[in-house]
Amino acid sequence: MPDNLSDMSDDSDHDLNAHIAARVRALRTARGLTLEALAERSGVSRSMLSTIERAESSPTAVLLDRVAAGLGVMLASLFDRPEPPPDPIARAADQPRWRDPQSGYVRRNVSPAGFPSPIRIVEVEFPPGSRIAYPTGGLEGPIHQQVWVLDGTIEITVGDDVHALETGDCLAFVLDRPTAFANRSDRPARYAVVIVERPDPWRRPDARL
Repeated sequence: MPDNLSDMSDDSDHDLNAHIAARVRALRTARGLTLEALAERSGVSRSMLSTIERAESSPTAVLLDRVAAGLGVMLASLFDRPEPPPDPIARAADQPRWRDPQSGYVRRNVSPAGFPSPIRIVEVEFPPGSRIAYPTGGLEGPIHQQVWVLDGTIEITVGDDVHALETGDCLAFVLDRPTAFANRSDRPARYAVVIVERPDPWRRPDARL
């Protein structure tokens, strides 16, 4: 038990510094930032950031405010409970599957949920004779997509361009026009979709990730 109030204060400060250390580390990891990238964004040296994340310093409010700004959060967020790091592995049994009630196609989200990556992978099982259209024109910022046919044949229309794809073919395009998918064959098709999403608004385009 502490001998006096000063010892109690020291213990409290140590616990709070450890809490802040975990929070800064979790926020940085969730945003995919290296120490070097956060140092560039915040103006706080890499060595100081490393010291903060190891709970080996008692950073000032001004210093923490600069760190928070570099992370794109309010200073108060550094005192929130630390978030658990997202799992980088999505086991096949845990990947959610969803069936479209209209077309009957089955969509499986392959990518790990919540992982800080702009890349998303989806697998689609497409029934014969099915067609689905997406009015995706006018989206803000370029979203790049590639479709790789794993089995069967599909037809993809991007704007006025029609592409007939067979097993093994891969089509790359930008989601800036309406698109449509059709399976005109008499057997199911299966394809993978790789999507690069828009970057988070807090992230500077010159940040080194």
